[in-house]
Amino acid sequence: MLAMLGVDAAAEQVYRAMLAHPDAGVAELAGHLAVPEDEVRAGLDRLSALALVTPSHEHVGRLRAVSPEVGLELLMARQQAELAAHQERIAASRAAAARLIAEFADLRPTAEHPGVEHLVGIDRIRERLGALSRQVRDEVMTFAPDGAHTAESISAARPLNEALLARGVRMRTVYLDSVRNSPRTAEYVGWLGERGAQVRTAATLPTRIIIQDRAIAVIPVNSDDSAAGAVVLSGQGTLAALCALFESVWEQARPFGAPDHRACHELTPQQATAVRLLADGLTDEAIAKRLGVSPRTARRLAGDLMERLGARSRFEAGVRAVQQGWLPAQP
Repeated sequence: MLAMLGVDAAAEQVYRAMLAHPDAGVAELAGHLAVPEDEVRAGLDRLSALALVTPSHEHVGRLRAVSPEVGLELLMARQQAELAAHQERIAASRAAAARLIAEFADLRPTAEHPGVEHLVGIDRIRERLGALSRQVRDEVMTFAPDGAHTAESISAARPLNEALLARGVRMRTVYLDSVRNSPRTAEYVGWLGERGAQVRTAATLPTRIIIQDRAIAVIPVNSDDSAAGAVVLSGQGTLAALCALFESVWEQARPFGAPDHRACHELTPQQATAVRLLADGLTDEAIAKRLGVSPRTARRLAGDLMERLGARSRFEAGVRAVQQGWLPAQP
């Protein structure tokens, strides 16, 4: 029954026997199950790795079974974390493929490639985006990883977005979680929402992307300098991958106006991402760029998390995060 949660049949039998006979030792469990003691010990090792058994406080040297209510919830939470990590790896792979396409176009800007149009310079990019926005019929999907809006960016975007929404175009945008701390951005997002646009936020975003009518996508050649150059992509396979990337991130992102119902011991998506980046050994500057916050904020965030974990190094923070269930255990 528990195979889907990573518990093999032999370990499950030991777990059930421990629940039925909580005071039984290894020899007694072996007798109840009619199996060798070595098989019981092997099952206990697997159950211990899954946190389904813990040391007993009443009987020193013995293990006790964790209640199914707690134990199975832990297993499902671990599976959910592993699934989220897997989805993030898929999203990163798709983003890497999109960047590779852009870099290839940048290497040969004068060559003709079906489905690829190269744009150089901010003026050319803005001119082409303006022309494309006038051609939109149904939908615009956007990743906006640049952080909070400035007054200038809002002033430039407002008339274009107002015209699109007035025409009944469906607009979906994913910002970084960090923009929730920007009153100016929050006001602008509220203005968009009143006109029918949908906005969500995610802890990190792979790159800036604008997808129009699922037929044309614009992405920067260099994610670190989106004004330097961009490519307009219209290949069917490329658009299918980029649309799938957007939908997977959109599904995991949180609506901008949604209240935060986390318990006090849980992490925000931004904190959870920061823990993973800490465990990966990224510097505060690199974490700041990924989260769309200032280096000072990244240092404060990292310091708070390490203090909560009781860790003195980033490696130790990664180990403790796994122990506390903040990160999935790696094989």
